[in-house]
Amino acid sequence: MNKNTYSIITGTGRYIPTRTIKNENFLTNEFYESDGRKIDKTNEEIIEKFLEITTIAERRYVTEDLVTSDIAYFSALEAIKSANIDKEELDYIIVAHNFGEIAHGNKQLDIVPSLAARVKHKLEIKNPYTVAYDLPFGCPGWLQGIIQADYFIKSGDAKKILVIGADILSRISDPHDRDSMIYADGAGATILEAIESETPIGILAHKTRSDTLVFSKMLYMGKSYKADSETQDQLYLKMNGRRLYQYALENVPQTIKDSLDKCNIDLSEVNKVLIHQANGKMDDAMLSRLYKLYGIKELPENVMPMTISWLGNSSVATIPTLLDLILKDDFKPHEINKGDTLVFASVGAGMNINAVIYKV
Repeated sequence: MNKNTYSIITGTGRYIPTRTIKNENFLTNEFYESDGRKIDKTNEEIIEKFLEITTIAERRYVTEDLVTSDIAYFSALEAIKSANIDKEELDYIIVAHNFGEIAHGNKQLDIVPSLAARVKHKLEIKNPYTVAYDLPFGCPGWLQGIIQADYFIKSGDAKKILVIGADILSRISDPHDRDSMIYADGAGATILEAIESETPIGILAHKTRSDTLVFSKMLYMGKSYKADSETQDQLYLKMNGRRLYQYALENVPQTIKDSLDKCNIDLSEVNKVLIHQANGKMDDAMLSRLYKLYGIKELPENVMPMTISWLGNSSVATIPTLLDLILKDDFKPHEINKGDTLVFASVGAGMNINAVIYKV
């Protein structure tokens, strides 16, 4: 049999910030509607409803001394170590993020040099042919970086690629917007390597879509909801939550199915669905909708590991962090074994959706 080139994950790493922010931390916030009216509910009521809708009880924030490239670098170190490779052999470093290098107290956009260039510098890589670039693609950015890396590997252009997802959302969230309780900080990294195999392994198929004509403003940057806020000249991450929920529910399951169809794999063969940790109830609804596409009403146990209840939504970092936790046996009872079939899927600003089918 002829051997084909496949992209396999050989190393993973994560950085979970040390500051735990519980829902009770928001009891003293002043929350406003998008039209500037103060919300006519107690903070206890707002937080209780928030927990019910999102399942988020706490999230992690970085300490004041850290910036985005720092946490990206920390996760990269772990990934390189676990892959047991020489960092000088990396052909690409792809860093997915959405807000650049944000320092404490400064929301000014800073993307020069790129975060990937900063990470390469911190890794002290001398090789000039380790190409470093950034990928802003909303929450699906890390997964899109994996897809791009797969193209590089299968074209013969690369053998080892580092893909990182890192964001510090706590510094771009409006403290007067209840949606700010969703956002968290974190970083996750993955090493992809080329392998020759007679049987399909690693990345088997993927699918990406961008619905910009109608849905490009589901997530956007806008002013604080508190009109007289001292930071009224700043821009914060805003979300049209209800429309985003419906969009994701209608389109993510079908995108996953399209990816499975591309490699002739049935959903019954899937061992784990690693989905972007956006909203607990929304992810549950998308999984249920996915199984309904196959006429399955009863969902298998432990098929979709979830970290959002205690890590919140760290955007591009959620999936690689989740993957690293499972692979390193830090998220029992979940485990990934040789021969398993995995689904990776994400949805976010753009609006963008992507899915990857992976054979361990």
